Amino acid sequence: MRILSFLIFLFSFQTLSSQTDTAFPASWQGNWTGTLDIFNAKGKAQSVEMTVEIHKIDTSTEGRYTFGLIYGSKENDWRPYELVPVAPERGIWKVDEKNSIVMESYLLGPKFLCWFTVQGSRVLCTYEKTGDDTMIFEVMSGLEKEISATGNAKHGEEDIPEVKTYPFGVFQRAILKKK
Repeated sequence: MRILSFLIFLFSFQTLSSQTDTAFPASWQGNWTGTLDIFNAKGKAQSVEMTVEIHKIDTSTEGRYTFGLIYGSKENDWRPYELVPVAPERGIWKVDEKNSIVMESYLLGPKFLCWFTVQGSRVLCTYEKTGDDTMIFEVMSGLEKEISATGNAKHGEEDIPEVKTYPFGVFQRAILKKK
């Protein structure tokens, strides 16, 4: 029952906390630059410079913003995505990759989140503005197939729900500063 109570609380909290910061994405505008560290089970595997570019698109009547990601340099790896409002009052946006991929993303408190699966992996991307000039970018990923399933049993009088766990394979983190 404890897990079920926690899940009910979590879903209720998500509904209540989906109020959006009215300054998003305007207060996030700018070029955010830093070093992305990439970790696996053995430790740090790689580091690469990265930039997140967020700017209002002047020609947009929909409130679109650029949401560009640069790894290394624009010449080597530039992803000129766009941020599209869906229901900003509920924290719902889309990231349009401009190549037929458009992913729902959510502003919950200080974090902008996108959770998706691709080619057999689950991926969670988070962007958190922690001050006027600092953003933390994180990516967690692992295989989409669960590695264990427990619960799904009766424990005394309590019906225990099934709980599946999934592996992690990569963690990425960058502390970005506004330029």
